[in-house]
Amino acid sequence: MATKLSPPVSPLPEPVPNAYRRGKGPQTALTKCHRYLTRLFRLDHMDFEFAAWQMIYLFTSPKKVYRNFQYRKQTKNQFARDDPAFLVLMGFWLILSATGLSLVLRLPFMSFIKFLFWVVFVDCILVGAFVATLFWVVTNRYMRRPEALDDVEWGFAFDVHLNAFFPPLFILHIFQLFFYNLFISSDMFLARFFGNSLWLIACAYYVYITFLGFSSLKFLHKTQYILYPMMPLLLFYVMTLVAGFNICRSIMDFYHYRVY
Repeated sequence: MATKLSPPVSPLPEPVPNAYRRGKGPQTALTKCHRYLTRLFRLDHMDFEFAAWQMIYLFTSPKKVYRNFQYRKQTKNQFARDDPAFLVLMGFWLILSATGLSLVLRLPFMSFIKFLFWVVFVDCILVGAFVATLFWVVTNRYMRRPEALDDVEWGFAFDVHLNAFFPPLFILHIFQLFFYNLFISSDMFLARFFGNSLWLIACAYYVYITFLGFSSLKFLHKTQYILYPMMPLLLFYVMTLVAGFNICRSIMDFYHYRVY
């Protein structure tokens, strides 16, 4: 008789359990949101070690991160994170990156505050909410299997955005800073090739991790369509190299312009 194989165990440490109990039954989206926002102001209830490990695995093996989302569904009856530790750590990296970019752009203090506001509330949260809403609608309407009982939670779609946003944030707002003034901002082809390649890698990370997030939900199909932007991205990358367009320098000029 064939033996039943157990599901693969995630290498990430197990998250610290919260007060959820199965006996309470299903919870509404409003209840989940209220509990999440309440924990946002209680640092002692956050599992920062688990969130930090997730950030590392988003670079090295992003598939393993989504195994824990399946684990959360089985134990807490939701795919979305109920612990805001990842969001808090993301805020730390946003402040650090905004500080570094402000130094590179030589922004005065008030311009730094404006830039920090843009990076946190516009680039990450507002754009993220728009992207999450778009995928929430598209996946539930066009990718959900007809026989499926579950649906895509908006909170999960926003978590997928946060997961996909972190590697580009680190690549473009932190790693790039060490090379921008010394090399990337110059007119040499190698400088343009290096800087534009960073943007290609960052955008490819975002698309791929987004694809992994929704493809991890077994009640969705046709998720391979999420990978389709890869080809236009590659074509645009080649065109920028041929046309002599330095993406990094243009984006830096845009950052500088919008805070003055």
